[in-house]
Amino acid sequence: MIRNAYGGSVIVVGAGTIGIACAHYLNKAGLKVTVIDRGTVASACSHGNCGYICPSHVPPLTEPGAFAVALKSLFNPQAAFRVKPRLSPAMWNWMWQFARRCNHRQVLTAGKHLQMILDASMDEYQNLVQQESLDCEWKENGLLYVLQTQRGMDAFAKNDKMLTEHFGVSANRIEGDQLAEFEPGLKSGLAGAFHYPNDTSVRPDRLNQQWADRVRGNGVQFIEHCELTDVHKTAGQISHLSTTQGELQADHYVFAMGAWSTRWSNELHCSIPIEPGKGYSVTMNRVENLPTHPILFPEHKVGVSPFETGLRLGSMMEFAGYDTSIRSQRINQLRDSARPYLVASVDGEAKETWYGWRPMTWDSLPIIGATPNLDNAFLATGHNMLGLSLAPSTGRMIAELVTEQPTHIDAAPFSPTRF
Repeated sequence: MIRNAYGGSVIVVGAGTIGIACAHYLNKAGLKVTVIDRGTVASACSHGNCGYICPSHVPPLTEPGAFAVALKSLFNPQAAFRVKPRLSPAMWNWMWQFARRCNHRQVLTAGKHLQMILDASMDEYQNLVQQESLDCEWKENGLLYVLQTQRGMDAFAKNDKMLTEHFGVSANRIEGDQLAEFEPGLKSGLAGAFHYPNDTSVRPDRLNQQWADRVRGNGVQFIEHCELTDVHKTAGQISHLSTTQGELQADHYVFAMGAWSTRWSNELHCSIPIEPGKGYSVTMNRVENLPTHPILFPEHKVGVSPFETGLRLGSMMEFAGYDTSIRSQRINQLRDSARPYLVASVDGEAKETWYGWRPMTWDSLPIIGATPNLDNAFLATGHNMLGLSLAPSTGRMIAELVTEQPTHIDAAPFSPTRF
């Protein structure tokens, strides 16, 4: 573990979950940390997600057949996995690179790297939640994958077998006639489920706000509504930043800007091949008969998060650029997809509708490490759909790299130099 003995200062650009995690570990390493964000703390993709922290989510998005699904979606605006037709050379190059990696060998290779950082992050979370006394609805009752049809059960069983054989991750299989007893919040007549008991869940907005408060109390400065406008460089280093709140200078700079990161490729002299993968959620008041487990419905690609004061439905993956709209059809689609499974009503008033841009890389791995051409610049981005799951290990790795300490896991698979 990094000791509080390293001097110097660092600016973290981006105050989402990843930025907060970087600030936490950099602060513990002894650096003076300032975090800036164009909005408010954890208000973007870190805010309205389903809150899963899931070591079981080892298989990357680049599974065989994924690109064929993406192509079919060009002609189906309601597809849960949707590529919107548009003239974007960067997006189509991303898709080509993604398609090249949609094979079994890539699943195993990328999966091994993802498992390493997923497991390391879970270890960090176990310590973090206890040591920082984070009251964030931390639940250790696993993640339940529920299938509506026998065909879905058979397909998911193959995935579970692959996870067991190659990654040592196994689920408890629950047949349909046993499901209502295991989870009374589910309707009868479903085919069955797979329960991964080592997964956890949180209320993400509470986690992020409390975590930010803790690091703020330890001396980290957060500057909200502070948008980066220019990166000034000299002699192979960043000299200072221009922002909407003036110029800022530090010894080191960490860029944790999520889906916005790719727009700074030229300024950072580094390839950052990220496409925004848009997701949606709707949050309602808590109602009767909610499930006790966080749940995923793989056949409909919808997640259910029962919170202490509400119910959240979330999902979708739209490659539609930096689209800021929240279409009512998508929110209705979330409700319609969850309705066949849940005893509880999903038709309550929407207390919040939300979208977020997941920072998607074409190899499904995050980008963590020093930029190749600027000595004091580091990237912490590209976490795909796993930002919440991977945040602590990412933050710890960034602190280790900045302070030139051995990393707690192999950092090479995540290096920006791989592109």
